[in-house]
Amino acid sequence: MTREEAWQVLQEFTTSNALIKHALAVEAAMRHYARLASQDEELWGVVGLIHDFDYERWPERPEHTQRGAEILRQRGVDEEVVGAMLSHAYWNLDQYPRETPLRRTLFAVDELCGFLTAVALVRPERLEGLKPKSVKKKLKTKAFAASVSREDIDEGAELLGLPLDEHITNCIAALQPIAADLGLLPEQTDDHTA
Repeated sequence: MTREEAWQVLQEFTTSNALIKHALAVEAAMRHYARLASQDEELWGVVGLIHDFDYERWPERPEHTQRGAEILRQRGVDEEVVGAMLSHAYWNLDQYPRETPLRRTLFAVDELCGFLTAVALVRPERLEGLKPKSVKKKLKTKAFAASVSREDIDEGAELLGLPLDEHITNCIAALQPIAADLGLLPEQTDDHTA
């Protein structure tokens, strides 16, 4: 699956601007980690881009990811991509454990990218100058971005074998080059379209 094919699938099934921005953020983080680990940046980016493409239509578990996997398989998408997408949802772990660097990284960046976006949106500087200390302070505020699993963020850093500060720093660095696409430049409002 090429990046263009993944983008077309994402746009076919997702109309929510917020979900598209999330896909772009996870793609950027996956590409960043692929470069750090000398892995296939295109493959990792594609997995990040399409990991939640079915969420808008099928948000309930276990349909989310499983319906998407059916669609991808019907379109002949490589099983490595399909398995990685399935592995980021805990209800698929029996069949699709997070046993590869690709799968572990997708899980590790998914929740954190969503949380970083939420943190940046409440800061006038957005992503500029964002430090792990500020992110961790927001993580302790349970009412802030309450739907984001703090446990998943911690587990993700552990799966990567990184201190949480380093993982946060890596993900911030990954998002900064696409800040405009995410509506996260200081002069942008959160209604900016990708």
